[in-house]
Amino acid sequence: MVRIKLVIALSILSNICLGQQAKQLDSIFTLLCAQNQFNGSVLIAEKGKVIFEKGYGYSNETTRQQNNPQTIFEIGSSSKQFTAAAIVLLKRQGKLQYEDKMSKYLPELGFGDKVTIYDLLRHTSGLPNDYISDLSKNWDKTKIATNEDVIRHYQLQKDTLQFEPRSRYEYNNNNYAFLASIVERVSGMKYADFLSENIFKPLNMKHTFVYNRREHPGRVKNYATGYVWNDNSFTKVTSEHTLHSDSIAYFLDGIVGAAKVNSNVEDLFKWVIALKNNTLFIQTEFDEMTAVTQTTTGKNIPYGFGFDLSKGENRFSFGHTGNWDGNMSLISQNMIKDRTIILLENFAMGVFPFENITQILDNRPVTEKFREKIPMPATDMQKYTGVYADEQDTLDAHIITYLDGHLLYNAKSADWDMRFFPVSANEFQALRNNGADGSLKFTTMADGTTKLEMLQNGQVIGSGMRKKQD
Repeated sequence: MVRIKLVIALSILSNICLGQQAKQLDSIFTLLCAQNQFNGSVLIAEKGKVIFEKGYGYSNETTRQQNNPQTIFEIGSSSKQFTAAAIVLLKRQGKLQYEDKMSKYLPELGFGDKVTIYDLLRHTSGLPNDYISDLSKNWDKTKIATNEDVIRHYQLQKDTLQFEPRSRYEYNNNNYAFLASIVERVSGMKYADFLSENIFKPLNMKHTFVYNRREHPGRVKNYATGYVWNDNSFTKVTSEHTLHSDSIAYFLDGIVGAAKVNSNVEDLFKWVIALKNNTLFIQTEFDEMTAVTQTTTGKNIPYGFGFDLSKGENRFSFGHTGNWDGNMSLISQNMIKDRTIILLENFAMGVFPFENITQILDNRPVTEKFREKIPMPATDMQKYTGVYADEQDTLDAHIITYLDGHLLYNAKSADWDMRFFPVSANEFQALRNNGADGSLKFTTMADGTTKLEMLQNGQVIGSGMRKKQD
């Protein structure tokens, strides 16, 4: 009887703790959503049990449909783990070997006679410049490029390798675009169909699929449209909108392998569970997919088969991030703590509060990484607008303007369109941290001039001076 009472008491305490953690997590995401720093869906699990899942903001700015745990997002580069998984399955079927040369399957690419499938998987190939930058230079942007177009582009360019394969690690989207083409040529199936038949359907991932929404538009229920800011505005638009003038997501929409998988947090959790429980892959396959290998110079390669890796003594995590077409994704599995964190966003200027999430789950003090916006009259903010002469580069200047309760930062040398909100009388926090704690600080000097300091993680990285205002 005493033991039963103890078990019940511990269960009650555990539920209270989980409830407190859920409230803390919700408060952070609610704050970030209110400040335009998070717009999407969240799923967090401990030891295989979901302890928090919720959606924030709108999946569609026009219809005002709300994000929820079932909302489907483009996951960008997080797609790479599924491309790699397809290669593993083809190897299991005896249709290819990891040591095979790329040129065996893509003979059009003359530089591929030294590059192996291993090299493509681990980003150690030395392939030419990423297709994202290469096709941006000379592709007809009214047309949508495909994987075959990428192959043809490099075939005509007759490029050479940037470095000897396996001599170093360098992330390059070409690796996974070429892997997707290998999947198609080896299997005789479309990349999307192979993933669907061999991964998504077996794992009951009913809301996960490859989707080229510009090349083959369709109607998808509960789908999140990816957004960016309209230039010099707080209106959200799609990336190819004429007022935003960035067509890259449009003309690269037909290229698969490095991106274009769409999913929701609940399906991705099924995927993580399958990986850690060896549902789809046997242990030896999973071990190779998550192995930290070395370059020919002995340096560790922090990348497995479509996974960023963190491994060491009492440390083993795998996952990936993505950023494409107005969407962001983060999939993280800590194998030591058996902790899953999945964040999907349909706003490219959002942030991932990963550090705060882990602090809450570990019952540690939560650092104030994301500061709260304070109310400030427009007139008080506008007194900081103007042109600040750069103190390091006399040819450059910092340009501060005001817009809808925020200060906008640009420079004479470049249009940055960075947005900052007030956190004190003279300090403004960057709307998008993107892994760094950015802020602007203004100081009025004794002679009436105003000094602008740009800070990152508390350190001054630039400064400027504005003359005394009449």
